[in-house]
Amino acid sequence: MEYKALALDLDGTTLVGDDLPEVNKIALQKAAAAGYEIIVATARWIHMAQRVADQIGTPSVAIACSGAQVHDPRVAEDIFDKRLPPDFVDELFAVCNQARCIATVTVSDRVLLKLDGEPDPALLDDEMTWVPQLLRHDNDLPRIAAIQGTAVCQHIKDELRPRFADRVNIYDSIGPTGKLVLTITAKDANKGLALQAACDHLDIDPAHVIAFGDAENDLAMFALAGASVAMGQAHQIVKDSADYVSARNDEGGVAQAIELILANGRLP
Repeated sequence: MEYKALALDLDGTTLVGDDLPEVNKIALQKAAAAGYEIIVATARWIHMAQRVADQIGTPSVAIACSGAQVHDPRVAEDIFDKRLPPDFVDELFAVCNQARCIATVTVSDRVLLKLDGEPDPALLDDEMTWVPQLLRHDNDLPRIAAIQGTAVCQHIKDELRPRFADRVNIYDSIGPTGKLVLTITAKDANKGLALQAACDHLDIDPAHVIAFGDAENDLAMFALAGASVAMGQAHQIVKDSADYVSARNDEGGVAQAIELILANGRLP
């Protein structure tokens, strides 16, 4: 099989915390120089995904918001854009507004941060806006919501997930700090569908893609791609679904796998 692209999750895979290790950066640059398309695929919002892609120096389509958005910076437009349903958003916002929690909600060109007490604006990324309460706007529904807070997350799982299971994805993920985050997207937004859209846009057969990941939301991407790589610290279900298990993300797992691919044209 001739592989033409690498699709890489960020948190827990390509990054260590918020940092791109130099060993991964060098390996990805080598892959790009060898002709591989580098596709970032993350639960983070597009601004953050693009900042990592810029560090690598390989402008290409980026999958953001856990598959709710695919953006091509070369033409400055979205090629895939899925939003949460308005009735669900109303209930989610009501729950978050009544509880102590940290809610990060990505809309079109902004990221809303709801938490108790206004943070120092200097600590926020330019695209972030602190809000004391979450309010829905009909013309700007969220692509993704990430919620932290034990009680509120359990309430969402117990009360909202059963009623909206046919239209909304609600699952656990691990944030850059290592803490559990409840990640919420529309049902037709996942990394697999987003990778298909990216491949269609790039005129690449998904069978020619190698996907890298560490968490549950990477499995749809694994199922579509021609081959898959799990990080050494990944959930067991992710390891069991992968074609190759590399080293941990903080031990250069991405770089290790890429070096094998560049040397052999495939995974062991």
